Amino acid sequence: MGLRKRIGVMVPSTNTTCEADFQMVAPGGVTIHGQRLWLTNDAAGAEGMDRMNAEIESGARYLATAKVDVIAYGCTTGSFYRGPGWDREMIALIERVAGVPAVATTPSVVEALGFFGVRKISVATPYPEWNNERLRAYLEAVGFKVLNVEGEPSAARAGNQGINDQDPDRVVEFASSVCRPEAEALLCSCTAWRAVEAVEALERRTGRPVVTSNQANIWAALRALGIAEPIAEFGRLLESLAFSAARPGSA
Repeated sequence: MGLRKRIGVMVPSTNTTCEADFQMVAPGGVTIHGQRLWLTNDAAGAEGMDRMNAEIESGARYLATAKVDVIAYGCTTGSFYRGPGWDREMIALIERVAGVPAVATTPSVVEALGFFGVRKISVATPYPEWNNERLRAYLEAVGFKVLNVEGEPSAARAGNQGINDQDPDRVVEFASSVCRPEAEALLCSCTAWRAVEAVEALERRTGRPVVTSNQANIWAALRALGIAEPIAEFGRLLESLAFSAARPGSA
């Protein structure tokens, strides 16, 4: 029996969904190892994200001691709120400090949408308006036509900790209701939202590919490891691994 592959997952300290999704989806022989970055339920806006992201370098050092093979930064807002460019700087920092490949949520989402060749998208989130505005700006800046960005009201009011507790059935109900007829794909943003469990139902309801934050980050991390076996039950993206195992630019 060979050595297991290890994925290090760097998450906001309030997030109880991201690591669980990685563990739920990861194929046999892949283990998940978490590192938390300080975030509180009352943290809002750029100040809260800046405080959390100040721990990225130390988090990468900690994960390096576990001899992980790849590190996934697991916060969508934390990787889009400063706009395009910051996300790549973050990845470069993690790779430099830890000495292993890294992926981050929002760039992974962009790559996943690109894999499907879509341009016009609807976006469902559990965010308040501050996050939604910055997410729209980011997605438009990288070339998508964003038809709408809709935040689920009760999740948005629940804050960073409460988002984790919304049932996937509610994610299906809400996200499918905001997918516009002209949308080529649906994006469900936020690594604390239990959207991975909702993907298959959403794809059946909408008839479109669905990309979620954790699903895209898992896809990117497995590609970085060269894992090519399709994964069923979590949407078209993870079923596509046989066709997309090589990380873009790795050839």
